Amino acid sequence: MLGFFLNIVKLFRAIGYVFKQDEEFRILLFLLLTFLCSGTYFYWHVEGWSIIDALYFSVMTMSTIGYGDLVPTTTLSKSFTIIFALLSIGVFVAPMSKIVGIVIHLKKIRKAK
Repeated sequence: MLGFFLNIVKLFRAIGYVFKQDEEFRILLFLLLTFLCSGTYFYWHVEGWSIIDALYFSVMTMSTIGYGDLVPTTTLSKSFTIIFALLSIGVFVAPMSKIVGIVIHLKKIRKAK
């Protein structure tokens, strides 16, 4: 359990480091949050899900996990989900790959010392 929390601390340090250093990352993070908020609002409003369910479904769709416990029921929601998935998956992956790259880079720097 301690290892989990140490990795979370490392993750937030890496995010802070990248956020300060990389303008592209800030733009990607803004896009990620915009997609997340718009997807959450859409599912909350159209499907009538709770905000936490709508947020959960948006994250599961963006991250391509898709457990299938929540499913869009209307044609409008299904159409939105197709477009949302196609656009948001790339927006989700891009900042995550930058974070992983920075974590690896910081680890190499620490080993070199």
